[in-house]
Amino acid sequence: MNEEIELILDSTKESMEAAISHLQKELVNIRAGKASPSMVGSVMVDYYGSQTPLNQVANVNTPDARTIAIQPWEKSMLQEIERGIMLANLGFNPMNNGEMVIINVPPLTEERRKQLVKQAKAEAEEAKVSIRNARQEANKEIKRLDASEDLKNNAEVDIQELTDSYIEKVDTILAQKEKEIMTV
Repeated sequence: MNEEIELILDSTKESMEAAISHLQKELVNIRAGKASPSMVGSVMVDYYGSQTPLNQVANVNTPDARTIAIQPWEKSMLQEIERGIMLANLGFNPMNNGEMVIINVPPLTEERRKQLVKQAKAEAEEAKVSIRNARQEANKEIKRLDASEDLKNNAEVDIQELTDSYIEKVDTILAQKEKEIMTV
């Protein structure tokens, strides 16, 4: 196969991989009712004037399935951590007991679960659109190539197969997340 076609296939595969990893990152933020340190992974706190990720100023763990405990390395950070959680707008109500910040993760209602599934489906659809865009871009590049029609057609078939396999991956990831969200 032509080197240029190889390069196009490789860059298309990279784009599709990026869409998958973006989807996975987004789905981690959709909580399934069980407390997890990743739920506060996006929280930034003001640490002596600079925005710092929460996990760099405190120890975050989950003593049980409904609680996130955040133990700052410096007690003076308690208020900043609380403020950071509120600003992150995660829908949590942090409590400060003077030693640590505690977040009780409320159990999800059926309605909330359905909303989260919808949100997950929207993220999956975005990933599929990205994958299809990568396919479209690759096909355009292949049409521009100075190669035989057979080579171009074969390359387009390869790209379609790649697209189908990545769309399938998205569906699998979504199905797992849906199951996780709907499990009470």
